[in-house]
Order: sequence, then structure tokens, then C-alpha cells
Amino acid sequence: MFVTRLARTTVTAAALSLGAILTPIVQAHAGIFISVGFAPPMLPIYVQPPLPSPGYLWTPGYWAYGPGGYYWVPGVWVRPPQLGVLWTPPYWGWGGGQYLFHEGYWGPHVGFYGGINYGFGYGGAGFFGGEWRGGGFYYNRAAANFGTVNVTNVYNRTVIVNNRTNVAFKGGQGGVQARPTAFEQQAVREKHVAATSEQARHQTFASQNRAQFASANGGRPGLAAASTPAAFHANPANPAAAARPTVDGREANQNQRIANGLRSGQVTSGEAAKADQRQANIDRQVQKDRTANGGALNQQQRQQVDREQNRASQQIHNENRNAVRAPEPKPEAGGGGRR
Repeated sequence: MFVTRLARTTVTAAALSLGAILTPIVQAHAGIFISVGFAPPMLPIYVQPPLPSPGYLWTPGYWAYGPGGYYWVPGVWVRPPQLGVLWTPPYWGWGGGQYLFHEGYWGPHVGFYGGINYGFGYGGAGFFGGEWRGGGFYYNRAAANFGTVNVTNVYNRTVIVNNRTNVAFKGGQGGVQARPTAFEQQAVREKHVAATSEQARHQTFASQNRAQFASANGGRPGLAAASTPAAFHANPANPAAAARPTVDGREANQNQRIANGLRSGQVTSGEAAKADQRQANIDRQVQKDRTANGGALNQQQRQQVDREQNRASQQIHNENRNAVRAPEPKPEAGGGGRR
């Protein structure tokens, strides 16, 4: 049962700066930045949007917390920050008389995420949605929705579900009773990379959408999942539009760089940061135009956004047109995900 009454809440100074929390950094373990006196709502049940393009990894939706209470951050497909890493989702855990938020992170293995069943390969322990083999990511057909996208790196393996409830927190009364395995404890000690700037913008955008707050939707978010962060940002009030794969030229080219250029050392973090900054500028302009026009873009504004996206896409294309594809490594046994 969802509780709307505000109970004891503690938000540290670090949590007030979302950018500080989610800026890509190397860290030894996941941090705890927010504590709340009452439990998050149940996890919503939703259909996974189709894969936008090979190279994207699924990041499940989760309840975050802000001044207005719990709000839902939609599940989305995103580009990993580098090859060989997997996403460990954030989770809420009971401890010390309050609910503590454990942030998600990228790492070579999937660590402990509270035993929460986020679905789509995240059944409460480990990840069965795909695995890295050499320099390529292979998708488990049993856990991923490909839609009409042609995916060649695939396999089929039964998805193991450790928890069949949609409870969104670990421990305490009514919470999931789970403990980290030895494998997960080892994964926590590995070096991690925090959520990307794209993921940070996605959470910030969700926190600004009243329809995503549990206090407004009774624990049933206006939009539970989107194809990509850009799809959610383009029209957060239209689930049908947000569910459609929307990979603009910048995303497609950036995806190509991750899949090919990074492996050969031709893509630098500086180049990726410039691409992200260009998209951030586009996102800000879209939001500004939408706000000025009562929540929608008129035809002229839409055309301007398209021109900006095409310009960004062409710039990246020019930067990479002379790139040479590195030899494709042979698939390796294993793949980094817990089995």
C-alpha cells in the first residue's frame, strides 16, 4: 500500500547535487546518499520497449526520491560508457530505521541490487539479459525485445528469476529478504564507473515531470519505460511516442564508435564528452521550446530541432569517416554477467 504521508526524511548535501552523484567517476563501491522514513511503492509492471540499435544495454526503471517524494525513472536502453561493462541497478534497502538508496553503477560484473526483481534479465540476482564476448555484446533472446531491429549477436538461455514479487525494497517489514552472494560481494569490490551523463539527465528530467511522482499517480507512473532517454524527453506525456525507438544520427554514430572505434583506440573520452554536450544542448532547447509552447513543439520548432540533430550527426560523421574498423575478436566463453 502506498503511503502519501511524509515521514522522516534525510537528504545529504551530496544528494542535493545530482550531477555530483551521477558524474562518471571511478569508484570502489556504490554509495548511499539518500535516506527516507517510508518505503517506496511497488514496482510497476510494464513491457520492455524494443532495442533501438545493437550496442545499447537495458537499464531498468526505479523509484528515486526528491523534494516532492518518490518519483519513477523510466527504464530505458542506453549506451554503456565503455566496452565490457554491465549495469548494476540502484535499489532501496532497509537499515537503521530508514530506507537507504544504493546508487547503480557500471562494472565488469553485476553486483548486488537488493534481490529486487526488475525483470528483463534482472531477476533479483545477477543478469541474464546478455553478456560481453570479446569486444561485442551478445543479447539473450529470452530476455530482450528486439522489435524489428536485426541483431546478429544473440543466444538463447533460460532467464533465472530469484524473486517473483514486485516489492521495490530490501529488508524490513514486507521487504525482499536477500543477502549478497560471494560472487556479488566480490563484484562490489571491483572498480566501478558511475551512471553516465545521459543517465543523469534522464533522472533529472523524470524528477521534473509531475506525472512520474507517486504522490500524483498513486504508484502507477505516467510512463514506466521508454526506448531511450531521448524518446522520453521528446514526449514524456505520450507513452506511445516514447515507446517508439528514436535513435537520431548522433546516437547512431556514437553507438558505432562504441562498437568499433573505442576498441581500436580511435575514440577518446574527450570526443564522447563533446558528443554528449551537443546532445545536451539539443535537449535543453527542446525543453525550452516545449515549455514556451504549452508542452508541445510546433512544426517550425520541430524542424529546428531536426536541423540541430542533423548538424550534430554530420559533425560526428565527419570526425569518424576515416576511422578503420578493428579486426573483430573471436567470441570468448563467458561474458562478465553472473550466471
